[in-house]
Order: sequence, then structure tokens, then C-alpha cells
Amino acid sequence: MTQALRKKDTTQDQLKNNCEHIANEISEGKINAYDYFNDGSILDIEWIINNDKTYKAARVLVAFGGPNIWINTQTNTVDGYWWTDSYKAPFVDEMGLDDYLEELYSC
Repeated sequence: MTQALRKKDTTQDQLKNNCEHIANEISEGKINAYDYFNDGSILDIEWIINNDKTYKAARVLVAFGGPNIWINTQTNTVDGYWWTDSYKAPFVDEMGLDDYLEELYSC
């Protein structure tokens, strides 16, 4: 049999691939945060604030419904969830996401 007939990826494999792809995009920093946020990929923002209501970090929803994927600027991870599977892919914020989110929160 050929490789075309090999076993399909599991949901855990797909989740891992999706999270790592997003983490790599952020780490490569080929586009800036403004462009990333304004291309229609951002579905929701969950603010993480300090006791005095100043910005601390944010979680940004970039996929939902299978899987749910969040970019978490507090932990610098892309967090994916699909049924009972979960995966976290670390990133380096070369896009300036956290700075952009802090500016956005201040508006």
C-alpha cells in the first residue's frame, strides 16, 4: 500500500499541528501585530488585568468549534483544546502581539 492510504492524523495530531503553526507564525514575526489582528483571524479577546485594572496580558481566540485555539500572551503559548485533547505550543513574541494588545486595551 502507498503512503496515501496511511492512517489519518488523530485529533491530537491535528491540534498539535495547528498550535505549532500559529506559534511559528508569531515567532517568525513576518507580519506585525496590527496586520495579524486586522486580517479577520481574531474571534475574541479575553483581557487579563491587574487589581488596579491595568493591562497584564490577554488571551486571543483564533479558532473555535473544533478545535478551540487561544494565543496566551501571559504564558507565551498557543493553547489548543479539542474534546479531551489539549496542546500548548510556546512562542517568542516577534510580532509585538503583547504590546499591540496593551495599546488596544488602553483605548
